[in-house]
Amino acid sequence: MRMFWQHGYEGASVAALAAQIGVTVPSLYLAFGNKQSLFMQAVDHYGRYNGRLYDKAFARSSAREVAMEILLGEVALVAGRGTPDGCLMVQGALATSPDSEPVRQAMARLRRDAESAVAARFERARAQGELPPGWDPQSLAAYVMTVAAGLAVQAKTGWPRKRLLQAAEMAMLIWPAERPAQAPSQRQQP
Repeated sequence: MRMFWQHGYEGASVAALAAQIGVTVPSLYLAFGNKQSLFMQAVDHYGRYNGRLYDKAFARSSAREVAMEILLGEVALVAGRGTPDGCLMVQGALATSPDSEPVRQAMARLRRDAESAVAARFERARAQGELPPGWDPQSLAAYVMTVAAGLAVQAKTGWPRKRLLQAAEMAMLIWPAERPAQAPSQRQQP
């Protein structure tokens, strides 16, 4: 997983993957079938590792908190200590050769699934009156996921954690700040 995370699908050679795992190339093919199969198993493992980010975000009480948690979680993931910079899902998206088209399509599907889950959470928020008037949950989810992917790309290019956090905070400026609930003594009587 780390090899693909660091180098992307096309950048990780079968020989380097076999060496990283500690097996011969023929043994790698025997165990995993091919590079694509190994990559998809690595992506599945990464999803379990990365999925906690979304579980934690979806547990937040407001849609604004969900969005902020996704962006802060992305920064923690893509600029984490002891992990490669960037995001395996974005690295996988950068597969460009015709032979890698199935991998690129699989990564696009997984990113769409994540965006759909975020949109569903924002749809619930809209139904509860949390979103500003006229805000579309699908478009908002696309925005949050685009910013998250951009953070991953910038982490891969060497942006420090502090700059990534500043960018995440700047992206949240589109969202009106939540108003704290008034205490019962502060509410006006009818």
